[in-house]
Amino acid sequence: MIETHTLKKSFGDVHAVQGASFRADNGTISTLLGANGSGKTTTLRMLCGLLQPDSGHVTIDEVNVGSNPMEARQRLGVFPDPFGLYPRLTAREHIHYFARFHELGGAKLRDATNEVAELLQMGELLDRRCEGFSQGQRMKVALARALVHRPPNVILDEPTRGLDVISVRLLRKVLRRMAEDGCCVLLSSHSMVDVETLSDHVIIIDGGRVVHTGAPQDLIVATQTPNLEEAFIALTQRDAA
Repeated sequence: MIETHTLKKSFGDVHAVQGASFRADNGTISTLLGANGSGKTTTLRMLCGLLQPDSGHVTIDEVNVGSNPMEARQRLGVFPDPFGLYPRLTAREHIHYFARFHELGGAKLRDATNEVAELLQMGELLDRRCEGFSQGQRMKVALARALVHRPPNVILDEPTRGLDVISVRLLRKVLRRMAEDGCCVLLSSHSMVDVETLSDHVIIIDGGRVVHTGAPQDLIVATQTPNLEEAFIALTQRDAA
């Protein structure tokens, strides 16, 4: 479970996040939905411990990220945007490199690598260098790094950006399976298709503030609109007014 408590973060005169509080539960896919510049990525970076909030705090399975960062990160897998791969390393070397941060070695490392490679259908990629990989192949490597230590919580920043249809379908399938296995999945997106297809819970963020939360269908019903896109527009405009 991931929880934020009145997070605030400013960069000079820019108030990127202004008191954001929300919860993402185990066994669900929760989505931070907002326009570009709404504060999604800044919020996720604070969740991962990459940025320190000006005030407020984050807990991962009730572990405070600020006071116990290493323990919190052990319980977290992070899928960044951009992927940040090393072109001269093979896919297997990437997975092993990140697995060792989580103290995996020997038979445990071998089994974890085989498991994540099977999940992501990447057997033929494992011993190829990442230089020249397609965006979909790069996605598989980045996600494998995030999942190799079997984290109970996963954060993904705009995970479908730039992916082809086949890669998007695989990613959606993997994320849904993870949620069904009890994982807490939290992602950011401004793609309404992804949000409607994947999300159990939507957290609408606008101007650095969480303005509405709820299941996609509940937001549609509450605004009496035909789809989530129209509901999002109605809710953010209502809040601005």
